[in-house]
Amino acid sequence: MRLTSLFRSRLAGAALLLGAAAASVLPASLAHAQAAGATAQAIADHFATIPSMSGNFMQFDPNGRQLEGKFYIERPGKVRFDYSGAPLRVISDGKNVAVNNRKLNTWDTYPLSKTPLKLLLDQRIDLSAANIQSVKEAPDLTTIVMGDSSIFGNSRITMMFDPKSYELKQWTIRDAQGKDTTVMIYDVQTGRDIENSAFAIPYTAIAQGQTNRR
Repeated sequence: MRLTSLFRSRLAGAALLLGAAAASVLPASLAHAQAAGATAQAIADHFATIPSMSGNFMQFDPNGRQLEGKFYIERPGKVRFDYSGAPLRVISDGKNVAVNNRKLNTWDTYPLSKTPLKLLLDQRIDLSAANIQSVKEAPDLTTIVMGDSSIFGNSRITMMFDPKSYELKQWTIRDAQGKDTTVMIYDVQTGRDIENSAFAIPYTAIAQGQTNRR
């Protein structure tokens, strides 16, 4: 919180009064910021100890549509979402994110580094980078909002963690148009070996138009 405006009163008495108020508020604000920073650091440290995770997910898109399926994450950079009841899958191999519609046999690829998904898939939450917008603590969830306008534009990712175990519970990605997609995860298992083939993107077949809906 910036308190500069509190010291601009023309009345000396008011200035002293506001100065006293500022003196009492500033340490509390600093204490809150320090506590939030400590929480974020603890989450980052915990996240760094989890090389992989898998489980079930439920996704809510900007139109209110609900989808579910299974997910696999191997950090840094790798993720796979297999949707149930829909011919969709999303794969990141650490360099690119590919969205595949098996019914239409289409693939759309994007550089991972240009999407907020990168922040979720980094080896750890980089507290030294200027991408943490806020840390909010509540009894049921700790929320970290991250984004880098120089890379992602108006996009951002909001990650929610259990305040006691620091386990990741859900995330919301806001795209450049301001639309939110939320993913909730459950039945999560960590530290399991995941086959490298799960994160393979068939670049050659895509280029040649020979993916054959696989």
